[in-house]
Amino acid sequence: MTSALHHRGPDGAGIYRDPRCGLAHTRLSIIDLAGGAQPMCDVDGQAYVSFNGEIFNYVELRSELVALGYAFSTRSDTEVVVQALRAWGEEALVRFNGQFSIALWWPHERTLLLARDRHGVRPLHICEHAGRVYFASEVKAIFAADPEIPRELDATSLVETLTFWTVLSPRSMFRGVEELRPGHVRVYSPQGVRERSYWEPSFPTEPTPALEIADAADMLRAALARATTRRLRCADVPVACYLSGGLDSSVIAALGQRAHGDGLRTFSLRFADAEFDEGPYQHAMVDRLRTDHTELEISHADIADVFPTAIRHIERPIVRTAPAPMLLLARCVRDAGIKVVLTGEGADEMLAGYDLFREARLRRFWAREPRSERRPLLLERLYPYLRRTHGQARAMARAFFGRDLDRPDAPDFAHGPRWSSASALQRLLHPDVRRAAAVDGDPVERLMATLPSAFSSWDPLARDQYIEMRTLMSGYLLSSQGDRVAMASSVEGRFPFLDNEVVDLACSLPANHKLRVLDEKHVLKRAASDLVPRSIVHRPKQPYRAPDAIAFFGPRAPGWVAEELDPRSIERTGVFEPAAVAQLWAKCRARGHASLSNADNMALTAVLSTQLLHRELVRARPDRDPPTDVQLTLELEGDLE
Repeated sequence: MTSALHHRGPDGAGIYRDPRCGLAHTRLSIIDLAGGAQPMCDVDGQAYVSFNGEIFNYVELRSELVALGYAFSTRSDTEVVVQALRAWGEEALVRFNGQFSIALWWPHERTLLLARDRHGVRPLHICEHAGRVYFASEVKAIFAADPEIPRELDATSLVETLTFWTVLSPRSMFRGVEELRPGHVRVYSPQGVRERSYWEPSFPTEPTPALEIADAADMLRAALARATTRRLRCADVPVACYLSGGLDSSVIAALGQRAHGDGLRTFSLRFADAEFDEGPYQHAMVDRLRTDHTELEISHADIADVFPTAIRHIERPIVRTAPAPMLLLARCVRDAGIKVVLTGEGADEMLAGYDLFREARLRRFWAREPRSERRPLLLERLYPYLRRTHGQARAMARAFFGRDLDRPDAPDFAHGPRWSSASALQRLLHPDVRRAAAVDGDPVERLMATLPSAFSSWDPLARDQYIEMRTLMSGYLLSSQGDRVAMASSVEGRFPFLDNEVVDLACSLPANHKLRVLDEKHVLKRAASDLVPRSIVHRPKQPYRAPDAIAFFGPRAPGWVAEELDPRSIERTGVFEPAAVAQLWAKCRARGHASLSNADNMALTAVLSTQLLHRELVRARPDRDPPTDVQLTLELEGDLE
């Protein structure tokens, strides 16, 4: 298991075992480099912990615990985790401001606690098999623990992925393996197994008191500054920033430099394909901050070459190639000697930055007069390209955005059009897979059944934000595009916009502070007015994207593409209908990459990533021998020999 997770912690490894429980840890040393080795026990030897992540307010928590009489032998946040859970029980999890997955074992009580941070930044998988409980950051470590654990892709999870772009916890992509839900704790004890939510996003159920936008901007900026400082403070190693050229990462880099001082390093992705490149905006911010900057240019061939590696680390299918360049950027950061980066992830979810939120507001306005000919023309304010399209394309756009106008209060109103569009990809699935998934019912209905009781009393924007946080943010952005590809190169990403204080403030703000008419992240733009060049503050929203299907075409396409799309390979995997995939591949080659639709791009990426996932984690077997450059320590207790 430690060998399978070596990439997450190449600086050391440790093992604790007793007759009932084993804990292993691979360490990426960031805090208390000399004294923070794990698994760690408290000073009384009552509890043992294996902990992945950081507690950014551990300094303050440690002071509270010392005042209560608890002793410490290290300077690490890991020891604070143990003592806090001893002092406050599971309520300590609410106090933690951080990103973490925790396994805490009390030998005398024979009790195991597993917990995951509020937003699911750090992964935690669980498998109950043959009377044992296996748990690990990644599924490949669970598979390495016992060759008898079945390896099979889960049909329902595949359908979820081809709806929401990701599988939703507690499911994973593999039958019999769960992913602990964000903000949840599970306890195994002689009394049985119990699980509960200790935190979930919440929004006001009644109109909030009047708050001037200028005051809100000041509060947000101050909270972000404190969040950034916390993330810089919690590191005994250099910390850098990703700089995409967008508002979010630019704000964090500016605040990071103010807290860090001169010498802050920044890293950016550039694309040889001009359609995806944000170089001019990145350079504007670098010129403003005068940081020590590194940029990495990515070609189509780079994406195709690294794609199998990305899927092996992501451990789930994807419908966009965007994680692959992020893996290469993390590799570049690590090669520069950096272990920790700050990013702007989470701002769009917390402060309503996506086009989806603007579309939903416009569509709800349209729904008041669904037969209006003028109201749908407002779509051209969001997407000016519609003015240049022909009549048929305009009609298709109007039909797409005009869905569900008779149910504007439906919980899934904002997301429905995209989920319906993605669901069309399920036509490629093998009939047996579709039948197996049908047993669990419609994935959207399952999600809607889990919404909190207060959901219907929230503002429409808050409802849209909650669902985005529950689906794409946790399952894709923080996982496939975040933790997995960064930790593949032993780099830890940190997200000031997901700080507890920032999230609580953002959720409490009136909707029109976040989305003022159709101006997204309005309060953040106010807060950043003197931090970031106007060209970045007022640029049109451009989500991070990378070339998709185009990366797998041409003379430099790697051999694995043709191998995985071969009908015999498709049939052996058993996920997709070979004839449907052959038709898609023929269509893609006939049309050429320049004229591929969004649906075709997503479909080809989904097929290739699923095939690779099956190859890498179902058919393959991980190396069970530990790497030679890691020293394993074994502590034995009781009667174990």
